[in-house]
Amino acid sequence: MATPDFILELRKSIGHAPLWLIGVTAVVVRGDEALLVRRADNGNWSNVAGVVDPGEEPADAAAREILEESGIVAEVDALVGVFAREPLQYANGDHAQYLDVLFRCRWVSGEPHPADGENTAAAWWPLDALPPLPGTHDERLQLAVDQSGPALFRRRDTPADTQA
Repeated sequence: MATPDFILELRKSIGHAPLWLIGVTAVVVRGDEALLVRRADNGNWSNVAGVVDPGEEPADAAAREILEESGIVAEVDALVGVFAREPLQYANGDHAQYLDVLFRCRWVSGEPHPADGENTAAAWWPLDALPPLPGTHDERLQLAVDQSGPALFRRRDTPADTQA
């Protein structure tokens, strides 16, 4: 994903120090298919994801990222979960950690294509024939497709098998 201008400005002051960011993951469903994008930086297929701009509502960020990355117009249907992701280090030495807000979205219009240069492809994939997805992207997609109750969250003090 391209680095937003507000992060570039922050990095001028803090260098590579850890930065806590809000991110969104948008799982877009159309019938029995899910939208995936193929990242230009590593060639992996993944869900649409991006950073929430300052003052932006996370659901609005999800819809914006879908349009920017794939040319698809989608509406957010449900908040699926909120999760603290593991800290990471980018190739340039920047450290970050994301609070990931996961949404299930539905297709409204458009045909997928790599719309912003961050991806080399965008396509619908049958839910029963998905390509390998990196990291937790497969888990996030499955959570969004299967979600039927309230949004999920985790607590460090709760055993994994009882987490909501």
